[in-house]
Amino acid sequence: MRWRGWRRSYLLLFAAAMLALIAVAFWGSTEFSILILALLAIASLGLYLAAPLAPNTGEATRLQPLTEGSLISGTVRDVLECVDEPIFILDRTGRVVFANRASLPLIGADSERKHISAVLRTPALLEAIERALAGGEPEDVGFSVLVPLERHYEAHIARTPAALVVIRIRDLTALRRAEELRADFVANASHELRTPLAAVTGFIDTLRGHAKDDAPARDRFLEIMRVEALRMRRLIDDLLSLTRIELNEHNPPAGEVDVVAVVRDAAAVLSPLAEADDTALKIDASAPLWVVGDRDELTQVFQNLLHNAIKYGRAGGEVCLRFGRTAPSKRDGPGQVFVAVQDQGEGIPREAIPRLTERFYRVDVKRSRERGGTGLGLAIVKHIVNRHQGRLQIESTPGEGSTFTVFLPAVPEAAKSADGQARH
Repeated sequence: MRWRGWRRSYLLLFAAAMLALIAVAFWGSTEFSILILALLAIASLGLYLAAPLAPNTGEATRLQPLTEGSLISGTVRDVLECVDEPIFILDRTGRVVFANRASLPLIGADSERKHISAVLRTPALLEAIERALAGGEPEDVGFSVLVPLERHYEAHIARTPAALVVIRIRDLTALRRAEELRADFVANASHELRTPLAAVTGFIDTLRGHAKDDAPARDRFLEIMRVEALRMRRLIDDLLSLTRIELNEHNPPAGEVDVVAVVRDAAAVLSPLAEADDTALKIDASAPLWVVGDRDELTQVFQNLLHNAIKYGRAGGEVCLRFGRTAPSKRDGPGQVFVAVQDQGEGIPREAIPRLTERFYRVDVKRSRERGGTGLGLAIVKHIVNRHQGRLQIESTPGEGSTFTVFLPAVPEAAKSADGQARH
């Protein structure tokens, strides 16, 4: 340590003073020896005052002032490396003197000591950096990177008193995507509401005009208006439901529900629709299966999945519901209960499967609207399953049908109610 080095210097200086004093005592006058001793004492006092006042550890020596052309090291580097946003620092010539790990995907692992123009190719950002190097005010600059994936960033550029330029970059890709989804949602919702509303207002004008005394036309128009009004009602109900579920998505439910009973109730509600399409509902379960969940929300999940299976299944075919339970594991705890809803329809193209849970996405728009779909059913299913800390698995083979499987956290055997009823 540096303190020990100073102490050795004091000892050597004192020893030299004593030797000089002895030498003068033998070969010189007393006045000369006193003069030599005084000079050495003054030099020793100067070294003492110049030394640090407290012991200096190795960690403290790592904190060096940031100067032009120096590389950041020690504690300063450690702190900046912990920041999860890209940060890099340039000297007054525009060379990179530090780049943390988060910035490496942007400027590369071997960027230090290179000029910024050699590691970044964004004109707007480089122009802002030049202004900062010339003494300009701090500013924010947005830019995008299109390869290998499109990403959007915002850089904050500021010049320090030591003529260094600090650049901090925020990744705005997720925020931009959320804004796009919100704009698409508003546009789609407006379109879905505008279409039936236009039909209703048009028929109202017709009934008030030349068709007001035409009884057959009046009955036909009123039926169309009823259908369109119901369509708007379903859409509004689904929008409100989706909003409510999203607000509660971070609060998992704590109740205990027999998922077999929930599925049977959902099938009973949709049995008239299945009979109208000559579709058989086959429930392959005998014993209760308990999951952690909210009964009303799970009823909504399986009503949506069953409605889709009937709507897109083969007329005269069968919709099969299978149940099971996965083995306990460290990841899933007591395991998961799964419910598979399998239809015998036309199937879903492979490229469409990842988009099925997007709001208002439909594989067949015309058929969906004819059958009363709002385009929000599977989005609601996804968010409810997420709230239950489960997952939705979609498998489909064109020409053979599709299977939608919901996995939900199982209730541990020891935690079940003694009377076999769900606890809420």
